[in-house]
Amino acid sequence: MALHLGDTAPDFEAVTTQGRIHFHEWIGDSWAVLFSHPKDFTPVCTTELGEVARLRREFAERSVKAIGLSIDSVDSHKDWAKDIAETQGTTPNFPIIADPDRKIAKLYDMMHPAHDEVYTVRTVFIIDPNKKIRLMLTYPQTTGRNFAEILRVIDSMQLTDRFSVATPVNWTHGQDVIIVPSLSDAEAKQKFPKGWKALKPYLRLTPPPDAS
Repeated sequence: MALHLGDTAPDFEAVTTQGRIHFHEWIGDSWAVLFSHPKDFTPVCTTELGEVARLRREFAERSVKAIGLSIDSVDSHKDWAKDIAETQGTTPNFPIIADPDRKIAKLYDMMHPAHDEVYTVRTVFIIDPNKKIRLMLTYPQTTGRNFAEILRVIDSMQLTDRFSVATPVNWTHGQDVIIVPSLSDAEAKQKFPKGWKALKPYLRLTPPPDAS
């Protein structure tokens, strides 16, 4: 069965480079980024794992845990980590799931036979502390993921979860946001004392409500 936004992320038990985990228990009260790789020792994914390691502080500041998945074994993952350290200047500092029987890949619909009959597609899931799937992205094998975009989306979701706002095109943290149309002007005055600029009755821009 295909997964959809708002679904509860399927729970599972798995062996990783940092030991055995129960996925929901591992997430705990944090957000999670689960991202899959077709295979160990692949060039694009080597650069991605290095980037996720470099972003550890950025993820931690947002209370986000990162976890990778590949169909290869833990021993293979650990051997691959040596190449990542050598070529990317950093070693993976997050768990990488071993999924040789493709059980988790199938649970998360990462096997797309028309694309590749053997290896997983390169998918990203963002999962919130309630274990709900909030974002899904699937990339072709030849295109590296944009983790700046993944952080941007997390910033947006965490902000919009707290306030009655949406974020406009190309928004980044600190920029003006949109007051949701369901909020009346009278209600908006209570929630947004800094005021707003109304481009249209349904398009009201206000300074970020989390700014001092």
